[in-house]
Amino acid sequence: MAPSLEVRYDQSPSTTNFPFKTTPSNALSYIPGRTVVEKHEDSYTYEDLKPSFPHKQWPAIPSLPYTDKGHLGSPSFANLLSTATSIQDYNPKIGTEIHGVDLSTLSDAAKNDLALLISQRGVVFFRNQQNLTIEKQRELGAYFGTLHKHATTAVPKRGDLDDVHVVYSDEKSKDQRAMFTPTFLWHADVTYEVQPPSYTSLKVLTGPPRGGGGDTLWSSQYAAYDVLSTPMQKYLESLSALHSSHMQANDTRALGRTVRREPIITEHPLVRSHPVTGWKSLFFNPGFVTKIVGVPKIESDMIINYLNEVISTTQEFHVRFQWGKDDVAFWDNRITVSLPCKLEHDRN
Repeated sequence: MAPSLEVRYDQSPSTTNFPFKTTPSNALSYIPGRTVVEKHEDSYTYEDLKPSFPHKQWPAIPSLPYTDKGHLGSPSFANLLSTATSIQDYNPKIGTEIHGVDLSTLSDAAKNDLALLISQRGVVFFRNQQNLTIEKQRELGAYFGTLHKHATTAVPKRGDLDDVHVVYSDEKSKDQRAMFTPTFLWHADVTYEVQPPSYTSLKVLTGPPRGGGGDTLWSSQYAAYDVLSTPMQKYLESLSALHSSHMQANDTRALGRTVRREPIITEHPLVRSHPVTGWKSLFFNPGFVTKIVGVPKIESDMIINYLNEVISTTQEFHVRFQWGKDDVAFWDNRITVSLPCKLEHDRN
């Protein structure tokens, strides 16, 4: 057996026995559970991208022809991965991180591979995408389909980016999440639309360091469907749900802001087959589903509460991503729901 050393402290050292200061003068200041972040300078780099809420009115979004680019992707993903230096699956159910790929220079064939990969893995992460400017990000998104303009959320101050959703907070921001239960905060984007979005991308420009409280969780609705019993799967396949934007619109008006498109209620099946993979998944959204159609209210409420629990508490089909500067996530809005983790930090 190799020799080993053990140091045991039977009691705390007395300050009378150790009267000298033992902490180095240049030691980092650290408070457990809190992340200290440098304060932004007065001249914020992305001032033109800060949030604004313009007083505009838009018509309802009509049904649009759509062909998913994932149908054109290669099963080997050879075009997307031609420059990749590493690929990591976060777990078997959901989430893949790719290094060495520059999203700003993808060929059409590589974009098709990306759509196919996202439709299978739910969410795909790319680190340090410095070259993916807001213009390049919009150009990449437009390849996959018509860019969505949100009826209530913030858009950049710059004025020509109505199809960009800004996520911004600082030391003055109020966290509204305490008003909702944790399961309710899981959501997919604007599922009340007649044609909810397919793919969504998010890039972080500035934020806390990894572990600073700004992480995001995604949950796989493929896996949520698969974990159900066969009788429950068959029962849910026979049902549909109402998705409503009315609460979102009412909250916006209560803040004195403009609802740029009138709220709607849309009925969608509770179980859908993905147009690219053919795999079945739940299509359930805790943030927008208000009723299960065709059943008594008590049964509707029970189904909603049950699916909330399945999605939010079954951790084997969750993936958690710790954001860094210029990181990008691409996810499939049809088969995932996400949860932004609470952002807590101190500024010095």
